[in-house]
Amino acid sequence: MFLEMMINAFRDILKTSGFLHMTWGQFIMIIVSLFLIYLAIVKQFEPLLLLPISFGMLLANLPITGIMDPPRDGHMGGLLWYLYQGVEKEIYPPLIFLGVGAMTDFGPLIANPSSILLGAAAQFGVFMAFLVALLLGFTPQEAASIGIIGGADGPTAIYLSSKLAPHRLGAIAVAAYSYMALVPLIQPPIMKLLTTKEERMVKMEQLRKVSKAEKIIFPIVVTILVSLLLPSVAPLIGMLMLGNLFRESGVVNRLSDTAQNAMINIITIFLGTTVGATASAENFLKFETIAITILGLVAFAFSTVGGIILGKIMYKVTKGKVNPLIGSAGVSAVPMAARVSQVVGQKENPSNFLLMHAMGPNVAGVIGTAVAAGVLLTLFGK
Repeated sequence: MFLEMMINAFRDILKTSGFLHMTWGQFIMIIVSLFLIYLAIVKQFEPLLLLPISFGMLLANLPITGIMDPPRDGHMGGLLWYLYQGVEKEIYPPLIFLGVGAMTDFGPLIANPSSILLGAAAQFGVFMAFLVALLLGFTPQEAASIGIIGGADGPTAIYLSSKLAPHRLGAIAVAAYSYMALVPLIQPPIMKLLTTKEERMVKMEQLRKVSKAEKIIFPIVVTILVSLLLPSVAPLIGMLMLGNLFRESGVVNRLSDTAQNAMINIITIFLGTTVGATASAENFLKFETIAITILGLVAFAFSTVGGIILGKIMYKVTKGKVNPLIGSAGVSAVPMAARVSQVVGQKENPSNFLLMHAMGPNVAGVIGTAVAAGVLLTLFGK
């Protein structure tokens, strides 16, 4: 009798377990999530974001957990569904920007305003991928969301996709953060292909010292100008510049420290996990997802190309005073892209130090990608 009860109990547990409900699609997505976890932990590819994204993907594809189910028929929704409202209601990306602003020194950009041109040129890939996506049959809203991957700015990609193409958010977010993590692998071959050894060896003059007053005025002016021009990105630019004002004012160190550390870390956990949870098998295993991944690479590559080409033009115009390598840092993967410019330049000339020069285009790229998102949102937003 006891044995029969145990067998029946085991049978009932098995019937209600996820093992009998798992689909092949879910199994494949679990394997993909485990591979991404491996990249985050073992290869350390952007682990702060890739690890929560990949674990969120794992959770969403475990059958019948209900972890991403919306509330229905008087029943509570899943945990990650409630946390995901921070993405859907456009709360998390601006808060990430608040933390980024508090960690960012705009001094190199202020010292060399021409850097803003390199940040703008690096948005070339955004619009190139947008056009290609249109030709492949994506809607204008989807194409805009795919194109913004070229800016190498995950929060901006999430912000734009959540507004224009929320059904593509999982694929776009994974592609955006994956390519951000792969900056040191993707950019150097393009940089070397488009520049000569002589150009890569150029040593640039030391940047002038930027006053405290300039650093305080800069975020205020940028907020006013960009928000008036493109009101749709005021949440991103406003929070970015507020964080920077916390940093530069010197009177709210506690707020600056919180934005740089505790707050951005908490929001990163919520954002990464819930975005990863949108990558369920039924949403992710489609031809369109593969196309988005390829188009994201195209966008990122052409953004790098756009920055380097303008860098070469500036090299010619200034008669060899600008190293074209800093143009590749015009994408907004801060500070990784600037470090890549430094590493490639120093390999050609060990005495070269391009990091601070590259930080100008790098932080300009953060603003440039937000502006590009604002233009696309203005044109194609509902």
